[in-house]
Amino acid sequence: MTSAQDVPAAPQRPQRADARRNYEALLAAAHDAFADDGSSASLEDIARRAGVGIGTLYRHFPTRKDLFEAVYVNEVEALCRSAADVAELAPWDGLVGWIHRFVEYTATKRAVAEELARESELFQTCRVAIVAAGEPLLERAQAAGDARSDVRFDDVLRLIMGITLMQIIEPEQRQRVLGMALDGMRSRTVN
Repeated sequence: MTSAQDVPAAPQRPQRADARRNYEALLAAAHDAFADDGSSASLEDIARRAGVGIGTLYRHFPTRKDLFEAVYVNEVEALCRSAADVAELAPWDGLVGWIHRFVEYTATKRAVAEELARESELFQTCRVAIVAAGEPLLERAQAAGDARSDVRFDDVLRLIMGITLMQIIEPEQRQRVLGMALDGMRSRTVN
């Protein structure tokens, strides 16, 4: 069985403190740039946002694909860890909290997925890790009678992707649409 710990490892993080700070700054800047500009974000802009030179970017990420993969894996790792963060909440609240985190995650994933082959081993392994992290939250909410018993986790994944792929201009509208979708997942016996 695959677990959230089975997410492919991101490239080895540097050991020196300054190199580690640069690496983390580049990941954060790339995350923001891909969320803002999609896969067309320039590497020069990412380096500038991180406060480093383009040479530093290339030392850590020799190719554009290396940077995309590192951002993707970093985001998947954070998403999988967030399942543990909500596991102590009431079953429905934990599921909803994780789904909200998943919607935030998809902003970066969408841009990165444009560049990575969906059939790639990395993409498939990350998908398995996401299912391993989120499916128990759905099952727990179903066992508590909070979520509809006919909902499968694949349904949840498709719902999230559908909402995040919609051309929504305002974040508030995305939250309203997500709220309506979550209401549809809720067990009819819950008041």
